[in-house]
Amino acid sequence: MLPSMKRRTHRPSFFSKVLVEIWTVIRRGVCGRLRLKPSDILRYRLTAEGVPLDKAQMIDVDDPFAAFSEWWDEADEEAYRNL
Repeated sequence: MLPSMKRRTHRPSFFSKVLVEIWTVIRRGVCGRLRLKPSDILRYRLTAEGVPLDKAQMIDVDDPFAAFSEWWDEADEEAYRNL
C-alpha cells in the first residue's frame, strides 16, 4: 500500500469552555479514559509541544517540593544530585 493511501486513525477530540472563575469541566470521554473519580488530582505538564493532562499518581502528590516545580531546573538538579 502506498504511504498516501494508508488509513489515518482518528483520535477523538474533546473540548470544554473556561468559565469566569477560570474553571472548566473535564468531559466524560476524558474522565473515562483517565479513570477519574471525585477527589482525584490532575497533573498539567508544560512542554514545548503543549500541556499534557493526566491523572496524578499519589507519589507525585505526596512530594513536598512539587508545588515549587516552577523554580526547579537543571542547575538545581545538579546541585542536589548527591545529597
